[in-house]
Amino acid sequence: MEYRQLGASGLKVPALSFGAGTFAGKGELFGAWGDTDVAQARRLVDISLDAGVTMFDTADVYSDGASEEVLGQALKGRRDRALISTKAGLPTGDGPGDAGTSRPRLIKAVDDALRRLETDHIDLFQLHAFDAATPVEEVLSTLDDLVRAGKLRYVGVSNFSGWQLMKSLAAAERHGYPRYVAHQVYYSLVGRDYEWELMPLGLDQGVGAVVWSPLGWGRLTGRVRRGRPIPAGSRLHKTAAFGPPVADEHLYTVVDALDEIAAETGRSVPQVALNWLLQRPTVSSVIIGARDEAQLRENLGAIGWNLTPDQVARLDAASSTTVPYPYYPYRRQEGFARLNPPLVGRVQF
Repeated sequence: MEYRQLGASGLKVPALSFGAGTFAGKGELFGAWGDTDVAQARRLVDISLDAGVTMFDTADVYSDGASEEVLGQALKGRRDRALISTKAGLPTGDGPGDAGTSRPRLIKAVDDALRRLETDHIDLFQLHAFDAATPVEEVLSTLDDLVRAGKLRYVGVSNFSGWQLMKSLAAAERHGYPRYVAHQVYYSLVGRDYEWELMPLGLDQGVGAVVWSPLGWGRLTGRVRRGRPIPAGSRLHKTAAFGPPVADEHLYTVVDALDEIAAETGRSVPQVALNWLLQRPTVSSVIIGARDEAQLRENLGAIGWNLTPDQVARLDAASSTTVPYPYYPYRRQEGFARLNPPLVGRVQF
């Protein structure tokens, strides 16, 4: 396994992390993802740790906290070998204090997560969404208290826009609060919006990307292809409306390119898609999920080799889309482009 610095921090994380969204499987969305019980989870954790996958990601909203509970039980006896990443901030109930990142909500969310995970600290704690109703200084001062109390080691965010993240980083620097070192983001060959603003921000500010849904919400598994119906066992039948949208023709163009390169490399479509992500600037770790041992082992095959520059360029071309203003002049017009050279090839986290 390759280990990378998490942004501009001292924490080293595996290039591939394990996503525990399939653990427990309660509710319409997470039930469709998977229903891994404790015994099955322990086996997946065994395989992950043996392969060097030492970071496990979950959240309080995954199966109403049951994912954290299953992960905590699966890590019993080897907590010191693992890094736990979890998130909070999305609604967990209908009450006025059941959503957001206010001081009382964050304190309660962290204490509840520690209890469910059966641990005394969280290695990486991320805000699951930006809370516009709470001042960033209140959020950061609370996180500072929790870090000083030893409950959190590092802090990050997820699903923030550029201005939300930059405002938070500026406030942290101004007041001496912990800086966000990770941004858990959606990024895939069929969802490259991260590159427009958040990737340059991450490169400039030392914020590493922890990538969720690297296979485009289950669309890049190799089972979805042009001219065929979505396979009967695909979770897309139940979950497509919850995830990032992808135009069918764009998806099929990307899958065609993945098929060609998979044949050239002797790798599977998911392995090629994951390997492309592992070569992108600022990417610290890519979260892989698995409902069973076979799926996990296949995803682990994305590490230990690299696509050629030509293969990367072909995937880039197949997955390229027209970016919105004000970004497209920097891609299309020479004067703008000279001021902002491509990120690929520059320092990676």
